[in-house]
Amino acid sequence: MTVMAERPTINGTEPDSFESLLRTLDGLDVPDGYKAEIIRGNIVVSPWSKGYYHRVMRLVCEQIEPHLPAGHTIGCGPFLYVFPGDERAYGPDIHAAHEHAFETISNHLNGEALSFVAELTSTSTRDDDLTDKVRTYGRAGVPVYLLLDMQEEQATVLSTPSAKGYEARETRPFGEKLSIPAPFDCTLDTSGFQAP
Repeated sequence: MTVMAERPTINGTEPDSFESLLRTLDGLDVPDGYKAEIIRGNIVVSPWSKGYYHRVMRLVCEQIEPHLPAGHTIGCGPFLYVFPGDERAYGPDIHAAHEHAFETISNHLNGEALSFVAELTSTSTRDDDLTDKVRTYGRAGVPVYLLLDMQEEQATVLSTPSAKGYEARETRPFGEKLSIPAPFDCTLDTSGFQAP
């Protein structure tokens, strides 16, 4: 189940509308088991991941961590990255950024600080992970976006960010190895990513 709260006007031209949406999101009483993001001018509340997703997230973090650029850290904690130019705010499943991005008292982190992001699709978020987030992460210059399609059991790495999203894409079924490009330059083994 996904719940959406729309802003009262739909043209997006009102002053400070994205900031107002962020304030609304901050004031939400999001039920346990759910997370909230801002996607296409809406606050979207969706359920947390399935239990076995934790194993997949841990395996990704363990393999990427030794190849992080200097000063960068990786995690799967609930952090909200904002993209004001696109009026988006996402809580990626896995994220890597320079440690300076976390030196703030704000709960809104700079999306342009990301060096790596991974999303594990669910039936309620899959379309946004495959479309909206591709464009937003690419336009923000995030070097690598790893899309783990849990429904199709395949991994796609997107790289070479551009104004349209990403210029390079490689897809492999779960169980195979996938090249993760610069600045990581490593191989991700997707064995163990399948559902139990």
